[in-house]
Amino acid sequence: MGAQWKQKGREAAANAKGRIFSKLAKEIIIAARGGADPANNARLRMALEAARKQSMTKDTIERAIKKGAGLLDGPIQYDSVTYEGFAPHQVAVIVECLTENKNRTSADIRVLFRKGQLGAGGSASWDFTRLGAIEASPPEGGADADEAAIEAGAQDLESDGEGGTVFYTEPTDLDTVSKALAERKWVVSSAKLIWKPKNPVTSLTEAQRTEVEAFLTDLDDNDDVQAVYPALA
Repeated sequence: MGAQWKQKGREAAANAKGRIFSKLAKEIIIAARGGADPANNARLRMALEAARKQSMTKDTIERAIKKGAGLLDGPIQYDSVTYEGFAPHQVAVIVECLTENKNRTSADIRVLFRKGQLGAGGSASWDFTRLGAIEASPPEGGADADEAAIEAGAQDLESDGEGGTVFYTEPTDLDTVSKALAERKWVVSSAKLIWKPKNPVTSLTEAQRTEVEAFLTDLDDNDDVQAVYPALA
């Protein structure tokens, strides 16, 4: 049984890695529609940074860029679709998807939301703010995060709890602020657009939180789901 358990663990890890790579490749493909040169395409540049941090191979990255730019068997037509609703215990959630088959994705999301409540557009997003979020670590020797935020043009910031800082920006300023932080020797590990909850839920019991987290995990495991944003503290 021990060997079988270890094999199942390896298979689960491989499947999880495969899902991550699939999501990253989709983002690269979509971003590359705006041009195959990351120097002139901020979204592609950020997608490539995320892929490299997950150790995606150069060949896989280049193939995704070519697919998106229409240089390899024509462009793949992925569409961005956003769903809103509520997890168990009325926790608001926004789900961002990239799909080549909207009907399939819609059917899958409806099934996944049976344990919660799928809402119409605007049913949950009113309680979120669209922002850029940059996760960064200070340069060697340390630096003042507040000062860096002011100099780089960030709107707000908070500690990530692990020695780093999350800098928040206007969506249109994400790439500019990310570059400004890098110029000040901050190590940027992630730069992306997010939905930040205005009133995150804090009153769940341990059992309720476990139920909500299981619901969110099931959503995130779907191949078409790119990101899940819950109003959960």
